[in-house]
Amino acid sequence: MTDITLKSPFLREAKARGMIFQCTDFEALDELMLAGPITAYIGFDPTADSLHVGNAMSIMMLRLLQKHGHNPIALIGGGTAKIGDPSFRDEARSLMTDETITHNLAGLRASLGQFLNFDDDKCRLVNNADWLDKLSYIGLLQDVGVQFSVSRMLSFESVKQRLDREQGLTFLEFNYSILQAFDFRELHRRHGAILQMGGSDQWGNIVSGIDLARRTDGARLFGLTTPLVTTSSGAKMGKSANGAVWVRKERRPVFDYWQFWRNTEDADVSRFLKMFTDLPVEECERLGALAGAEINEAKKILATEATAICHGREAAEEAAETARKVFEQGSVQAALPEVTLSSGLPAEGMPAFKLFAEAGLAASGGEARRLIRGGGARLNDVVIKDENQIITSADLTDGTLKLSSGKKKHILVRVG
Repeated sequence: MTDITLKSPFLREAKARGMIFQCTDFEALDELMLAGPITAYIGFDPTADSLHVGNAMSIMMLRLLQKHGHNPIALIGGGTAKIGDPSFRDEARSLMTDETITHNLAGLRASLGQFLNFDDDKCRLVNNADWLDKLSYIGLLQDVGVQFSVSRMLSFESVKQRLDREQGLTFLEFNYSILQAFDFRELHRRHGAILQMGGSDQWGNIVSGIDLARRTDGARLFGLTTPLVTTSSGAKMGKSANGAVWVRKERRPVFDYWQFWRNTEDADVSRFLKMFTDLPVEECERLGALAGAEINEAKKILATEATAICHGREAAEEAAETARKVFEQGSVQAALPEVTLSSGLPAEGMPAFKLFAEAGLAASGGEARRLIRGGGARLNDVVIKDENQIITSADLTDGTLKLSSGKKKHILVRVG
C-alpha cells in the first residue's frame, strides 16, 4: 500500500497489521473516519454452509471496524449466490438450488456470529436477496445497465483472465459485477454505507459500485481491499491437506482448527498473529521474532488466540490442553476429536486401510493404503505396517481406538 501517514484509529491499526492492500482515496477516507463513525460492509456469498479460514481476513476487518466504534455490515449474498462470482475463477460455479442456498445461508449466519457481535445494534447482518429478488429485468437495465460500459467491464483483470481461457465467461456471470455494484448503492441508500471492503480480487467490482452511486446519486463512496494471503511456501490461505479449513465446529472439530494454526510456518508467525488475532501489534512482533524452540510457543499462542476468536476462550484452551497431552504426554484419553463408526466394528474385525477410510482420515481405500505403506498411519500410537492388518475389539481402550495420520492428525474412533 501507499506509504501514507494515517490518523484514524481503524486505518492506522489495519495498516500496522498488514491488512490493507489498496484504497480508492486514503486521505479522504481517513478524514471521514477521524470525524466520526462510518458504515462499511463486506459481502459473503453462501457457496458452502460454513465460512473458512480463507475468509478470515475479511471477517477480521469487520471485527476491527466494530472495535473502533464504526458500523459494520456483513452482507450475505442470498441473491448473488444465484449467479456466482466469476472473479479469478477458472470456470463457472455450478448453479445452486434454492434449497441449497437456504441451507448455506443458515450456516453463513452461524459462521459470522462466531466472530461478530450482532447484539450490538451498530453491527448488522443483511441479505441482498431482500432487494435483488424483487428486481425486474427491464427496470434494472434502464436504471443500472445504462451506466455500465461493456468495454470497461471487459478491461477488468478478472474478466480478461476468464476470456483468455477456453471456458469463457457466461452472460449470467458477466452480470455479477452489476449486481454487486447495485448492492453498494442499495446499502448506501438503506443504511448509509460509504465503504465497501473485500479481497484484492474484488477491486473491479468495488469500483463499479462507487461509479454507479456517483453517476445516479451523486454520492461519494470508497473502496478498501485486503491483500491476498498466502503462506511463505506459496500455499493459499485456508487450505490444508484435508481441504478447506472450515470455521464451524460441525465441519471441522475445534482441535483440528487449533492444530491448523499451530502448524503455521515459522516465517508466517508474526504476520498471522497480526492479521488473525487481537493481540497488540508489538506483542505479535515480539512473538514472531522468537527463534529455535521458542517459536513453537509463539505458534501455540497464535493457535489459541485465533481459535478463541472463532470458538471461544474455553474451547481454545481445551484444544491447547488436548494438544499438550497428546504431544507431550502421549495421552490417548485426551479430548481428541471423535467419530463413531456407523456400521460398528465387525466381530471378525476390519482391515486397517478400510478403518482409516471409514473414519475419515483418508478420502478412499486407495489413499488409506498409500498412507499406511508410507509409514504415516498409527493405531494407539503404534505404526501400522500392514495395510490389511485386522483391527478388532481387542485393540479398544475404553471403547475407542486412537488413529493417527502423520504426526499432526489424530482422532478417537468410538465403537459401540
